[in-house]
Amino acid sequence: MSAAQQRGLALWAALLSAVVCLGFLPFSRLISVLTILATLGLILAIWMASRRRALQEVTLHWDDLPDATYRQPVVLVCGDLPQAWPQPSPVFTVTQGCWIRVEDHQDLAQIARQLLWLRPGWGRQLSVMISVCPQKHANSESLTRCLLALRWQISQLRQETRQAVPLVLSGQVGSVMTKDMLWQVASPEEGVRVWRASSAPSAITTWITTGGSLAMPQQVLINSLMSWFHQYVQTVLTDERTDIPVIVPVTVLWGVGPMLAGGLATSVWTAWLSRQTGMQQVTGWQPARAERKVISGFPDFILPLLPEGQGMTPRQRTLRNAFGIFTLAAIAALICSGWNNRQLLQRVSFDIDRFDRIPMDDFGPKADAVAILREDAAALDEWARNGVPIRLGLGLYQGERLRMVVLNAIRAWAPPPSTPPPPEPQPVPQRVRLDSMSLFDSGKSSLKAGSTKWLVNALVDVKAKTGWLIVVSGHTDNTGNPKSNQTLSLKRAEAVRDWMRDTGDVPESCFAVQGYGESRPVATNDTPEGRARNRRVEISLVPQADACQLPGNPNALSQDDDASQHNGE
Repeated sequence: MSAAQQRGLALWAALLSAVVCLGFLPFSRLISVLTILATLGLILAIWMASRRRALQEVTLHWDDLPDATYRQPVVLVCGDLPQAWPQPSPVFTVTQGCWIRVEDHQDLAQIARQLLWLRPGWGRQLSVMISVCPQKHANSESLTRCLLALRWQISQLRQETRQAVPLVLSGQVGSVMTKDMLWQVASPEEGVRVWRASSAPSAITTWITTGGSLAMPQQVLINSLMSWFHQYVQTVLTDERTDIPVIVPVTVLWGVGPMLAGGLATSVWTAWLSRQTGMQQVTGWQPARAERKVISGFPDFILPLLPEGQGMTPRQRTLRNAFGIFTLAAIAALICSGWNNRQLLQRVSFDIDRFDRIPMDDFGPKADAVAILREDAAALDEWARNGVPIRLGLGLYQGERLRMVVLNAIRAWAPPPSTPPPPEPQPVPQRVRLDSMSLFDSGKSSLKAGSTKWLVNALVDVKAKTGWLIVVSGHTDNTGNPKSNQTLSLKRAEAVRDWMRDTGDVPESCFAVQGYGESRPVATNDTPEGRARNRRVEISLVPQADACQLPGNPNALSQDDDASQHNGE
């Protein structure tokens, strides 16, 4: 195929590779890009190597070679020719086919390889003809070596082309007994027949009967040529004792012409005739010395018996290769699509199985599993509405049968029952400290008339609550008798307790009264300011499970506690 067709195939392969790598490969985008770059590099390397091989191997430049669409038999002619090649070019095209001359110094397999590179579709129509002229060989040893070399080359040619490459054996001699070419052909179908340019083909008996007085001597000459040809040519090509494969000819023909170009005076032919007849010279069996040109020395009549081409034209071959590349790309795309769908099935099935294995009362992991199933369902719904992505397409999409299974699994999930939020932690009330001199007269335990505002302020910060004990403690300075100070502090604490109980309607079970006297100072008693700070009544809340409860109703709260609940405390 032409360079333009090769470039087109390379671009086609690159395009399909890009589609498969970017659209179907089950890998990440980076790996897909790296894969297509490697594939493009491989395609470029193959194309460059093909071009270099073409430039290095093809040395044939035959302008008169038939076109690539030529389908007539093409015969490579090697060996001896009884006369000069009819034209300067090694290609000689006739009506029935094409003859191509292979020179003695050329390799038959190499010429055929290069010819098939120029005309790839000619493999089925290629044949080989070995022409042997015994009058051109001085001894049989050199002839045997040439025939063995051709036998090896033909076997190599058959292996490389994988075609039968039929072989035609031709033996020709020159004689003065004929003025035109006389051929006798042996074929398995028709036996031996006579071919002459001046008459139609006929059997040997018919030709001898109607051929005149020279028919019998000519037949004797051809019979001698047949005997020599079988002994020195056919046996060399069909001998099974050598390591070279046997080459069996499809057709054997013998020809007698009026002249011979380059014949030897003493040759294997003359020596063989002398041994057969006992005479040094056989009259009429040698060609005339004055050589004259004849029209053609080729057996054109055997060309219709050889296989014709049935191959494709370069354009058809290019289309076939393009279709083959497309087929490979389609197979790769189908394999990748099937793999992607298999991965989808495994992933969604694993998510469903994981959801089923988690108990319903294990709310945390169950909710996580449901979240994953919701993601799967969202993807399946998206593909159902907007179309399946190409990597899952090509008729292999399996997600539709998973969609309802995923939705049913999501519907089977029961969320945990709603529970009220935990109560906010209540702040621990601060200690309320009241100045005794603001509440009581010196040395007295009865509340003064102006002490109400101080006590009201204390009740704002101290609320009766179930489980909390209101502790009222009295304190004095170190002035006076310690025992009297302790009694005074206790009575002052009881006075504050009684006021809070009566004014706030707080049960007495909510209170605890203590008198510490001068035992717990908060400042020094050496100064008037310190002694003033030590004379105090402190109100604080202490946690106690059974505190502030009415008899017979352990959960009952005081009015202040109920009010605190409404205030959010």
